[in-house]
Amino acid sequence: MYSFDVHTVYSMCVSMYSAVWSREETTERNYYTRYHNMSEVRENTHTQHTHTQRMSECTYLLLVVVLQIGLSSTGRKKAIWMDCGIHAREWIAPAFCQYFVREVTSKTDTKVNEMMKNLDFYITPVLNVDGYIYSWHNESTRLWRKSRSPGTGGCTCYGTDLNRNFYANWGMVGVSTDCCSQTYCGTKALSESEARAVTDMLGKMREDVLAFLTIHSYSQLILVPYGHPNISAPNYDELMEVGLGAAKAIKAVHGMDYTVGTSPDILYANSGSSRDFARLIGIPLSFTFELRDKGEHGFELPEDQIQPTCEEAYAGAHHIITYAHDKAFYSYAATVTATLWTTLLAAWVSSATLL
Repeated sequence: MYSFDVHTVYSMCVSMYSAVWSREETTERNYYTRYHNMSEVRENTHTQHTHTQRMSECTYLLLVVVLQIGLSSTGRKKAIWMDCGIHAREWIAPAFCQYFVREVTSKTDTKVNEMMKNLDFYITPVLNVDGYIYSWHNESTRLWRKSRSPGTGGCTCYGTDLNRNFYANWGMVGVSTDCCSQTYCGTKALSESEARAVTDMLGKMREDVLAFLTIHSYSQLILVPYGHPNISAPNYDELMEVGLGAAKAIKAVHGMDYTVGTSPDILYANSGSSRDFARLIGIPLSFTFELRDKGEHGFELPEDQIQPTCEEAYAGAHHIITYAHDKAFYSYAATVTATLWTTLLAAWVSSATLL
């Protein structure tokens, strides 16, 4: 993992990403209703980090930005992880991560303020940076999915599916060993630097992470672990209950239906996903969001659907995060109170017996 001064990394990115598919200039007013290339994403992230007091740190994994967002605290805080853009062509995902950052750092929502005191958000607007840049190169590369790592062993094809490269049941189902395939899982688990960076960072903080959210498109789904059809999460019932609550919150915004379940049950079997990795290392609440739509536009979701998609997805994420927060802090407080009363009652009974 490499860390740089934010201004140094930003200037490196400006020069590196200058030759991308050009877009019209955007303003703050319409920024969150447009898709943005990597240079614009970096500039927006840099601006948010500079001007928002709630952002306490900005870390760089290779050239992947991870924003740490929360209110200052002297104690150890819990965490929520969210990443977007693991698949390059799913442009609505990075759009949502940027929208989510804007919402949690600008709202006067009492619940958000409360949660900011107790936990930090770790947000990765674009995880697959090289792939995302390539998807903006021209119209012929728009639907690029994988990373851009060069092939090995004489293979002339580029890229690995980063969401098949984590060590959770790696290489078992729903993957390809053909390096030219869209679902190529790599030469081994964690062969890709992006997957290793996430694994290293989450491995160090896993005891504090309450929920893991990875944002994708499309199909309007909320997926719970595991992608392998013969493996179930130990808290499957809880995951389904929370996921169904998130789907209900989403539907209340614009009436969109999201289906909840494991990937084998409602989509297809797969292994090596970041969602399954998070659950495997002990993060209790791990979900994949597959945002709009259900196939009419697919990965090329029109820009007039960005804002409504982000609004409903925010409601779903807010539900999950609120549940995770309240379970950690209110359940703990209730347990402590119950233990205290039990101790006091036992002491009173003992005294009464002596009398």
